[in-house]
Amino acid sequence: MVKQINRKETRAKRQKRVRGKISGTAARPRLNVFRSAKHIYAQLIDDVAGVTLASASSLEKGFDADGGNKDGAFKVGEAIAKAAKEKGIEEVVFDRAGYLYHGRVASLADGARQGGLKF
Repeated sequence: MVKQINRKETRAKRQKRVRGKISGTAARPRLNVFRSAKHIYAQLIDDVAGVTLASASSLEKGFDADGGNKDGAFKVGEAIAKAAKEKGIEEVVFDRAGYLYHGRVASLADGARQGGLKF
């Protein structure tokens, strides 16, 4: 009998492994990404203080794109970069949260880079 792979468990293992290696500070916060089937979310987190400094998502009012595709993810990346600039943040640590750096996650990162964030 073939054992079925639990994708949530394997993602959680990857997430925990990466989280042990990277950490965000007030000067260089962690850019965390969460993607669901319909939406995508991004947060800038200061792990030392345990505070979310800024956030952006495809659920916000005035967001005109679909969060379930790469164009929407790109716009969320630009929105998080704009929110970071308002807070005076230019450098971040990218946390893909166990997701593959592909598709919507890579598109969000490209949008954040084009918005002026360095990572």
